Amino acid sequence: MAGSATVERGARQQESSGPPLVRWLGPRRLRKIIILALAVVLLGAGTGWVLYGSQWLRVERVSVSGTGVLTPQQVREAAAVPVGSPLVSVDTDAIEARLRTKLPRIDSVDVVRSWPHGIGLKVTERTPVLLVQKGSNFVEVDDEGVRFATVSKAPKGVPLLEMAVTSSRSAAASLRRFGEARLVREAVKAAGSLPAPVARATRVVKVRSYDDISLRLSGGRTVAWGSADESAAKGRTLTALMKAAPAARHFDVSAPTAPASAGS
Repeated sequence: MAGSATVERGARQQESSGPPLVRWLGPRRLRKIIILALAVVLLGAGTGWVLYGSQWLRVERVSVSGTGVLTPQQVREAAAVPVGSPLVSVDTDAIEARLRTKLPRIDSVDVVRSWPHGIGLKVTERTPVLLVQKGSNFVEVDDEGVRFATVSKAPKGVPLLEMAVTSSRSAAASLRRFGEARLVREAVKAAGSLPAPVARATRVVKVRSYDDISLRLSGGRTVAWGSADESAAKGRTLTALMKAAPAARHFDVSAPTAPASAGS
């Protein structure tokens, strides 16, 4: 009995004489953890090599969609996508920034990875709502008042912006108070609210002051618009007024609740 007790105590002492981690986990469980950790490390290293070191996931093509005036080749050149680089390492934010800087005609662009070998550039171009004549050329202005491109030929159906701020005291005060950029935005706001039939007939949007915007339509017809405030209501009123008085030459919707027409 004494001998067996001694052997038992010796076995317990031997079992408890190893490192603390072995005593706490047990040798079998520790071996499993070590094997699992090695597997995770190897998996991570393998994944890293596939993504960055192998030839399997590298940029081979750049696709472009959504262009109208711009060509896909112009977009590709401005984007300068690093063809041949690991797809995962491509800086999509930097590509977007380059496109916006080099091609102001681009309103927005979505740069996406198309696994396993592509980069997609989904472009939305700015649409001109007004033109500003500059010598023999025309500067395109979008619906936010951004002057984004200069073209030699006026796009069809886009009215010309005419800044006709006079030297009168009220006009000069309006220009000082709001600035030319604000007056342009007000003209854009008015032009952008025109019903489609009126927009197609509009040839010139004329700005004399903040409260004095007018339109010149085809056939010599004119519209007193006033300020850009309540532009949506003015557009609806103008449509109804033109239907009610189709022979009129002048329309006044500066007060949309009290419109007027004249001439024949």
